[in-house]
Amino acid sequence: MIARIVELSLVQRVMVCILGFLLFFGGLYAFHTLDIVAYPDPSPPMVELITQYPGWSAEEIERQITIPIEVALNGMPGLTDIRSLSIFGLSDIKVYFDFNTEIFRDRQEVLNRLGSVQLPPGAAPSLSPWWAIAEIYRYELTGAGETTLTDLKTIQDWQVRREFRRIPGVIDVTAFGGTTKEYHVDIDPGRLISYGVNLSQVMSALTNSNANVGGNYLTIGAQNYNIRGLGLINGIADIENVMVAEKEGTPIFVKTLGTVAVGPRVRLGKVGIDDRDDVVEGVILLQRGYKALNVLEKVRGKVEDLNTWKLPAGVKVKTFYDRTALIHTTVETVTDILISGMVLVFIILFVFLGHLRAALIVALTIPLSLLFTFTMMVLIGQSANLISLGSIDFGIIVDATLIMVESIFFHLAHGKIQGLTVHQQIVRAARQVGQPIFSSTAIIVVAFIPLFTMTGVPGKIFAPMSITYGFALLGALLMAFTLAPVLCSFLLKGAISEEDTAIVRGIRRFYNAVLDWALGHRSAVVGFCVGLLALTFVALQSIGGEFMPALEEGNLWVRATMPVDISFDQAAKLTSEIRKLFRESPEVTTIVSQLGRPDDGTDPTSFFNAEFLANLKPEKEWRPGLHKDALIEEIEGRLKDIPGVIFNFSQVIQDNVEEAMSGVKGENSIKLFGPDLKTMEAKAIEIEHVMRKVHGVKDLGIFRLVGQPNLLIQVDREASARYGLQVSDVNAVVQAAVGGQAVTQVYEGERLFDLVVRFLPEFRQDVDAIGNILVSTPDGARIPLKQVATITTQTGAFIIYRENNERYIPIKFSVRDRDLQSTVEEAQALLAKEVSLPERYRMEWAGQYDQLKEEQKRLAMVVPISLMIILFLLYTTFDSLKNALLVLSTVPFALVGGVLSLVATHTNFSISAAVGVISTLGVAILGGVLLISRIEDFRLAGLTLREAVRKGADVQMRPILMATLGAAIGLLPAALATGIGSQAQKPLARVVVGGMLTAAVLILVVLPVFYEIVHRRDERKSSEEEERG
Repeated sequence: MIARIVELSLVQRVMVCILGFLLFFGGLYAFHTLDIVAYPDPSPPMVELITQYPGWSAEEIERQITIPIEVALNGMPGLTDIRSLSIFGLSDIKVYFDFNTEIFRDRQEVLNRLGSVQLPPGAAPSLSPWWAIAEIYRYELTGAGETTLTDLKTIQDWQVRREFRRIPGVIDVTAFGGTTKEYHVDIDPGRLISYGVNLSQVMSALTNSNANVGGNYLTIGAQNYNIRGLGLINGIADIENVMVAEKEGTPIFVKTLGTVAVGPRVRLGKVGIDDRDDVVEGVILLQRGYKALNVLEKVRGKVEDLNTWKLPAGVKVKTFYDRTALIHTTVETVTDILISGMVLVFIILFVFLGHLRAALIVALTIPLSLLFTFTMMVLIGQSANLISLGSIDFGIIVDATLIMVESIFFHLAHGKIQGLTVHQQIVRAARQVGQPIFSSTAIIVVAFIPLFTMTGVPGKIFAPMSITYGFALLGALLMAFTLAPVLCSFLLKGAISEEDTAIVRGIRRFYNAVLDWALGHRSAVVGFCVGLLALTFVALQSIGGEFMPALEEGNLWVRATMPVDISFDQAAKLTSEIRKLFRESPEVTTIVSQLGRPDDGTDPTSFFNAEFLANLKPEKEWRPGLHKDALIEEIEGRLKDIPGVIFNFSQVIQDNVEEAMSGVKGENSIKLFGPDLKTMEAKAIEIEHVMRKVHGVKDLGIFRLVGQPNLLIQVDREASARYGLQVSDVNAVVQAAVGGQAVTQVYEGERLFDLVVRFLPEFRQDVDAIGNILVSTPDGARIPLKQVATITTQTGAFIIYRENNERYIPIKFSVRDRDLQSTVEEAQALLAKEVSLPERYRMEWAGQYDQLKEEQKRLAMVVPISLMIILFLLYTTFDSLKNALLVLSTVPFALVGGVLSLVATHTNFSISAAVGVISTLGVAILGGVLLISRIEDFRLAGLTLREAVRKGADVQMRPILMATLGAAIGLLPAALATGIGSQAQKPLARVVVGGMLTAAVLILVVLPVFYEIVHRRDERKSSEEEERG
């Protein structure tokens, strides 16, 4: 079959070359259009529900909104977790589904379930547009002259947001900071008494005085007139002239009872940039399934339109975060690594083959296989990322073509004796190595089963990589069976001589000497191997474990957690001081602070939480000798002087991904579950004290649950009943008079603003003033609030976390200067010894640690299965269990170098490193197959065991070295790279480079020794039989 394909390719070689050119240019176009993301979204399908109910405490939000929605959502198909957060005026519920579900169906199912939930009047849950890697663009809206902050916020909400949402792929724009315009009617309660009017009359009058109606149409003569009744409020004058009541023929207007003005809504958040303390920020969110680069290109075009002619004079959109820069930087890093790797592989091939054209044919496989991969990925709609692009092992890609071209090269060099044509020699060579090529590729594919079968979070991260590897191997096979033979027929004409290069001759002489010594000192070699494996096992214990190395994004995302009862003004002052401390580091180009939450509630937090985005200069422009960890330590040292504030350091995308996966604003967290908030907080403090003893634990802090001062107005039912009042009557007065209540909305063209009624500030500023608010009774009397209600202060819940219908308190932490696995394991041991939990209380570890342990368990099951399948394939290849086990013995040889490489470079073992181990196993086993199969051939040809071993090792030295060193050298640039985007590739590349270097030596030296030891008994038996015969 393979020979037929090669023969057909040679007959149609012009067509094959044309197809090769088409693949080249088509692949370049595919690479240009390929959707490239900096980092894949590893979080499971998630639907977020936001319900805002201004003025309600965390307990009321939980009881009347969060819990009813949670109960309704339980039992949905594919549901895995429900995590919620109840805070002052906001319920945020994140619903997580199985990876196999479809997000749009999940959203529809959530909406269907919401229809059956009974919520308080006015509570309207909405689906959040936010997801883990949605934030692709951030900008500041600036104004000149007399443009106020309220004007900018109005332009943002009613013009800029609409313009950006028209772009395909932009799901929404979150506005943060600024002041939202409102119409305020501030009532003087003394005037209400003077004129005999109550607050509810004012509210009803405003509501009833703001409407247009339609009266159908009227025919007058030959014309038709639409009838409209106009009664909408058009401004402050209309509000002032609304009649509330009439006393003895005299109308009482709103302006008689209080003042009407335009002012800001109660603020929920504030944004500052550099030295500007109050600005308007917009965050553009990407829709799932759209290409970030294409959408960002349209966003930049829209910004140009807005700045050129669409926005009012002096108003501009200024960008301070654009995901394009990160994507382009990572693509440049990966491209440099790929090109450097290809050049190095070509040099290795040329050095070993000694023939420029033959080396060029093999090297051409790399770009063409990659271009084939890009084309297929575009056709199936698969995106690529820096892990999938930068972790391709060229040694694996060139193996098939290398075996094919070397065989053709050998036959052409020795073919004149048979008198065959070039085409016949090529087909003959292909027939000889076709089966080994298929076998070796099958072994590599089986070695990658652990990668192809990854599920959950690792599956989301490495799925593009497994697809890339699959297509690259398929492309390499196609090149080996079609284009490589055709190029050989064109380029390998004339006299071909197969001679070792000077370098290969030197290596061969040295190798033969070492092999002779090893075969003569088999016990020493075995002892050395045992010692080396023991050393490797000891070294393995010193390697730390982590889930994935963090992708360097070129920025810092720092979260400051302040005391939960801090006021807005004090938090804003602190935030401004912290920005100044960041700017003391010259590496920081821009520092942006976000205090509190946006108006749409998409970031569920409050004034105690401030987040800082620090954009950094390229690392080559930093002070000499400074690296990222040192910069963090420097900034952290300055921030420590601020008492009562806990800081957490991360990066923009990394922080969002971690929050989406664990439900907590932190890299890692301990979740303490239990029924009572105060008990949980007390135990959390104990846990925090123990965690402080663990080396490597940083950014440690408790997300406090209680500590929010509450002013409780407890209605006295008996006292209210004496005056004929219902509890709702009293509560309505409290809500409207103190908090203010939006009774209607005022149109300004297409814009819409709330009209809020409340008492003048001096009548609601303290406990005494609130106690003297007058409540109207059904018979017209007015009594102070303190006569029908008890007013007290109490400390209550500030924020309530829930997961799967249980309350919990999170203790968040990061790990720096140490690996994650050993840090958490030490902390777990200390906590088990020093902290005892009451009944019905338990701890869970969330974040990267639990994902790491789950994947380690899965790999512990899947890798042995893969090795068993490889053993079966090897058995079918050799028809000998001994030889199959001998080939499998190359596995620890490969692990030796990989482990020592990680130890030498102080690299933690991560999922990326595990993929490197898998890649190394495939090539190492291939090398073992090449060596043992050739030794077997020579033994069948009649050579003695020692002669067969020597000759087989001598003949296979070059292809084994080319395969292993090609794999090592191809990823050497990735192992040494330091640019943005290289961090996720480094563990994989370092394992492959170290593993292949030791595998090459150990396969060529140790495996022949093992083979001779295993087969010497067979040799003796055959010798004895010959003597008897």
